[in-house]
Amino acid sequence: MEVIHESGMDGLARVFVARFRQDDRYLAEFVDSMSGSPSRDKKWVAILSSQYGCPVGCAFCDAGDHFDGNLSKDELLAQLDFMVERHYPDRKVPTGKFKVQFARMGEPAFNPEVIDALRDMKTRYDAPGLMPCISTVAPRNCADFFERLLDVRAQCYPVDFQLQFSVHTTDGALRDRLIPCPKWSLEQISDYGNRFHGGRGRKAVINFALSGAFPLDPLIIGDLFDPGHFMVKLTPVNPTLNASRRGLTSSLPPGFEQGDHPIIKGLREHGFDTVVSVGDTGENALGSNCGQVLALWKKKGK
Repeated sequence: MEVIHESGMDGLARVFVARFRQDDRYLAEFVDSMSGSPSRDKKWVAILSSQYGCPVGCAFCDAGDHFDGNLSKDELLAQLDFMVERHYPDRKVPTGKFKVQFARMGEPAFNPEVIDALRDMKTRYDAPGLMPCISTVAPRNCADFFERLLDVRAQCYPVDFQLQFSVHTTDGALRDRLIPCPKWSLEQISDYGNRFHGGRGRKAVINFALSGAFPLDPLIIGDLFDPGHFMVKLTPVNPTLNASRRGLTSSLPPGFEQGDHPIIKGLREHGFDTVVSVGDTGENALGSNCGQVLALWKKKGK
């Protein structure tokens, strides 16, 4: 792995672009983020790519303009080794919450070696606060990945593991426009999330990046999902190049961050823990959104 680009700001986030296999087809981003934490000792977030580009092509993501295959297990872990060893050369990570997200470029469920990387991470670092996170659109025909994910969660991370389903709207036709690939229905996500949580550890997350054109109906969520196994996370749409091009940028309506909005009230009335995650706007200024730095780097001619 050769790091060929670095941008960002210490104390906020640093984004790296790396070349793998000595070939410009195999470029991937990864991010060292404080995620609003005042100290790396309290919380630190490492965000990894699982694919070279992405075959899904979500409407507001910049990573879907190309796809050149999966990162290997060693390539997945090389991203994390690089970030860990910048701060902790002995791989002893004293962070209270060390969140490792497979949420940058690519759909993790399409890469079976993500499961192998998750297993190796457990012993590769001395990190008592390690908490993996998988962010997925729940693609269809990935049953083996999701069954293996249940196993690695039970065996290695029975309490501290976060599974996030990127749903974005409760309207089925509009969900297909936002996420143009065959995927599980909301009912199938619900069934799997119940199994994944199983009454222990962190609840599964249903994530909605809110845009005025794509509705979220709390009644549908209440009918299909069990608040004992699921929580809801609401965010604005990140200002990526593709989101701007398609007019999907959004700001949260008044009252959202304070929880004083009908959508939030409706979700909470159904018993859902509901988190509004706005993030640091400084990260947007750094281009710290999926595929954005690599897309800009390519646009500028490297």
